[in-house]
Amino acid sequence: MKILALDSTAKTASVSITDDEKLITVYSVTAGLNHSETLLPMVENALKTAQMTIDDMDMFAISDGPGSFTGVRIGVSLLKGLAFGKEKLCVGISTLEGLAQNLNGFCGIICPLMDARRDQVYNALFESDGKSITRLCDDRAISLSELETELAGLKSEGKRIYLCGDGYGIAKAKFESITEETPVLLREQNAYSVALCALKKYSENKDAVYTDRELKPTYLRVPQAERERLERLNNN
Repeated sequence: MKILALDSTAKTASVSITDDEKLITVYSVTAGLNHSETLLPMVENALKTAQMTIDDMDMFAISDGPGSFTGVRIGVSLLKGLAFGKEKLCVGISTLEGLAQNLNGFCGIICPLMDARRDQVYNALFESDGKSITRLCDDRAISLSELETELAGLKSEGKRIYLCGDGYGIAKAKFESITEETPVLLREQNAYSVALCALKKYSENKDAVYTDRELKPTYLRVPQAERERLERLNNN
């Protein structure tokens, strides 16, 4: 099964093409949130390098959030446009699950986190035995202080804890004494991991509906513009 996968949920944009689990090509760029300009050319370059076209794809995979509101919208919108009218599989997966997949093979607690600002992160916890990954909680918005308390409890149980995601820098500085060092190349989003998670999701539930019409962004918090609008209404 040929899979085109995208991730643009934070500063890193990533595109991959796989044949089932076999990686054919992957492009990743960390150049700020200019994905509206870079993501489509990255897709075109990936297809050209693989000597394939959009019509050769059997599945379109996307990390549909949480993350930057703009980045999530750009990625989902582009994928819906690429898949439109093709009646191909279209699978969305959690950004946090995709990040956790980067560390498949490590043993311990995998703690992906995305900077949600206001001293919060988007986060979920996973545990890996070195062969497979088990989700421990749903995606959530959580304060850094609350997460520190939770991770400290896991550390006291003898667990090794690995951070990843665009919140790595702020969290590592705060959790230095209770977390391990994560290799640089495994900290950011990777579309190959998105493809692997999408393939697993589809193989576990082939009866679910996977079309471009059903694909939607996943937000854990109301966008800033909407929050400000509601605050103005409440103050009137």
